[in-house]
Amino acid sequence: MKAFKRLAFATVLIICLAQEGHPAVAQESTTQPPDIVTQTNTAESGGIKTEAVVTEPEFVAADIAWMLVCSALVLMMTAPGLALFYGGLVRKKNILSVMMQCIFLMGLMSIIWAVVGYSLAFGGTNPYFGNLDHLFLKGVSPTFVDGAVTTPAEGSIPATVFMCFQGMFFIITPALICGAFAERFKFSSMCVYMVLWGLLVYCPICHWVWSGKGWLCEANPDALFPALDFAGGTVVHISSGVSALVCVLFVGQRMGYGKDPMPPHNLTYTCIGTALLWVGWFGFNAGSSLSAGTGAVNAFVSTHLAAAGGVLAWAGAEWLFRGKPTVLGACSGAVAGLVCITPACGSATAMGGIVLGMIAGMVCFWACTALKKSFKYDDSLDAFGVHGVGGTVGAVLTGVFANSSITGGLEGGRVGLIEGGFTNFTQVINQLVSVSAAAGLAIVGTIILLVVLNVTIGLRVTPEEEQRGLDVAQHGEEGYIFL
Repeated sequence: MKAFKRLAFATVLIICLAQEGHPAVAQESTTQPPDIVTQTNTAESGGIKTEAVVTEPEFVAADIAWMLVCSALVLMMTAPGLALFYGGLVRKKNILSVMMQCIFLMGLMSIIWAVVGYSLAFGGTNPYFGNLDHLFLKGVSPTFVDGAVTTPAEGSIPATVFMCFQGMFFIITPALICGAFAERFKFSSMCVYMVLWGLLVYCPICHWVWSGKGWLCEANPDALFPALDFAGGTVVHISSGVSALVCVLFVGQRMGYGKDPMPPHNLTYTCIGTALLWVGWFGFNAGSSLSAGTGAVNAFVSTHLAAAGGVLAWAGAEWLFRGKPTVLGACSGAVAGLVCITPACGSATAMGGIVLGMIAGMVCFWACTALKKSFKYDDSLDAFGVHGVGGTVGAVLTGVFANSSITGGLEGGRVGLIEGGFTNFTQVINQLVSVSAAAGLAIVGTIILLVVLNVTIGLRVTPEEEQRGLDVAQHGEEGYIFL
């Protein structure tokens, strides 16, 4: 009894301290630019004291911690998440080629982003193009000049954290395209294509939507068509999905497609990869709030429920039309729901997320079965059917499901058709323009890049290499060695 009383007393004391603003209690974060604080650091070396003035904003520790975790979660989506998801869907002779694409792009695109990509995406004030203001992370990394250390800020977090988080998107977006031309694309051509695509297609679209100055940016009061894209419906999924379809049509079908069986070789990998993608997507979407505040909460919950709705819709459609629900269908439905909610998680309610996820599950199921069969294009791992179609559905429906209970504090209070009335098409029009612009640049840019690369270094492996498998032909390794 005495122990219980002591525990109760300690609990009451902690609550009282918290209400008085005890420093151990996290405060609600803000995304407004914090005040600048100047402090003097004194250090002693060899008996000589030196002083350095440190000029930096009052960063919010909770926001920094949250964004670092979210950055790690988004990186995990590429490998092992996407690597396992895609790797399980190809034939066993090509599993290492898929994993190599994912892991190599993690390294390659990170360097490109830090050197020039971030600057092209977020530099300058032009509404259509970035510039080289932040080349080699100039104005992003901390500086020491005339005895003063200055840490650039992005809201309540250091600019380097924001740059790192956005860089994870720059990694996974081109990696998504790899699923379309899997099992037949030269590794060297893939590397060159992804670098050029990232700089010439991804960075401009990112600048349009997220830079704060772009012509599609909702935060820009001078934007021509301010679109709601909280975490990347246009920037990530439409750009990659449409580009994937162009790659498929340009490169052509795999040898034996439609004649030889090409089932996934390891659905266990795909299921594990799906689970990792699902968890990582919380960083992808909720992290796009850039703070550990209420915006992150809604994005987190709506993301989870959309994925759940996608699972039920896709697996349910299989059950209804094919007699059996499959693991592959459930996994594909989860990803479809996640893709669809990505642009809407900062404007739709949690219950709206369920509806969006279920719509995506059904529409993407149709796109990956009936649509693909009708046009006979060989989208190996359904990059277009899930990301292109799912991203488009999500981006357009964001203009339908946007709710002021969510957007009032995050996106300027914009509302969709359901709340604003079916005579208020403004936001839907903005969403359609953003979809068309992203898809248009992706199509034109991809066609030009593929034509140039095909003429110069070639795109496709030889028939002998394709027959042998890309693991051995391109990398000199085998995924499975049984002794």
